[in-house]
Amino acid sequence: MRVTEGGVELEVPGEQTDGVEEAVFYNPRQELNRDLTIATLRAYCDREERAESYLDAMTASGIRGVRAAADGWDVTCCDVNEDAIELARDNLERNDCEDQATVEHRNVNALMHDSTFDVIDLDPYGTPMPFADAAFANCRDLVCVTATDTAPMCGAHFNSGVRSYSAVPRNTDYHAEMGVRILVSALARSAARFDVGVEPILTHATSHYVRTYLELEHKPTAADAAIDELGHLYHCEDCLYREADPGLIADPLETCPHCGGNRMLTAGPVWLGPVRDPEFVAAVRAEVPDTFGTADNARDLCETLEAELDEPTHYDQHKLCRQWGLPANAMDEFLADLRDAGYAASRAHYGGTTFKTDASVSEIRAATEENLD
Repeated sequence: MRVTEGGVELEVPGEQTDGVEEAVFYNPRQELNRDLTIATLRAYCDREERAESYLDAMTASGIRGVRAAADGWDVTCCDVNEDAIELARDNLERNDCEDQATVEHRNVNALMHDSTFDVIDLDPYGTPMPFADAAFANCRDLVCVTATDTAPMCGAHFNSGVRSYSAVPRNTDYHAEMGVRILVSALARSAARFDVGVEPILTHATSHYVRTYLELEHKPTAADAAIDELGHLYHCEDCLYREADPGLIADPLETCPHCGGNRMLTAGPVWLGPVRDPEFVAAVRAEVPDTFGTADNARDLCETLEAELDEPTHYDQHKLCRQWGLPANAMDEFLADLRDAGYAASRAHYGGTTFKTDASVSEIRAATEENLD
């Protein structure tokens, strides 16, 4: 069937007879991801003017590569699937982009070890970690990563998460952010093996995937600085108290400092530092045109990310109020109450009732109860 996205037209496989979409070739639910990718590439051209080459590492239908080539990038599309290669080549020709791109039918790890690219985009089915080492070994500027195995990253599939990310993920009420910080931690450790430091300049957890854009700095001190952003999270399953502890060696809490309970979880190493650069996110938002199919959602997401605090966990207002037996007021009023009490507070992009604050659980409750009197 024919689809149009971001100003390009593609031929993609239709649905299978059982109605399950062949997402390996084209997934319409990832349009927001792809729209933000193009906006990010446009903003990154201003940030790093020499960046020209872009690797679409798992090209499938070629949609990312075609859109990047139509935007002027020197594109390489790679896939091990012969049908995908034919489809990508046809779609490049359909959009008059064949002179702007090359198509490689080979293992992308081998390609990345043989060649150097300014930007590498990893968008596999499942975990990106089998491709991370090769990407960091031979990328100059920016590695873009999608991870769709959210259950392992968030701790819902614990053993799988440990195996894939060499970390201990925990299934908490901030599970989406757990996935973000487990993923960035694993990627930072992968890059550090090649004396490469990473800076996440845009990261979001949307639907059933995490997407992050990591700017690279090729020197040992930058790798050391990235490792210094790692640490552990301690979480009480009873009262939802949480605490961040920098460093690669955990010092787990035996009992909760807030409620005295002993149901404490330890997660890590996780990335404790910022997961986006607010100025860059604003630049990305400015590069989202009205013609993009997800323009409104993309801009709204960027706007929330720009204002989001750097706290490494988030809360859900409704869950807290339900646990405390208190009514939940409007989010804007709730956040204003926290700020009036002297705390920093912002919405979080993980959901309409999620927020971040530097207040503790007891301080959040005190501020909430005070404004109900």
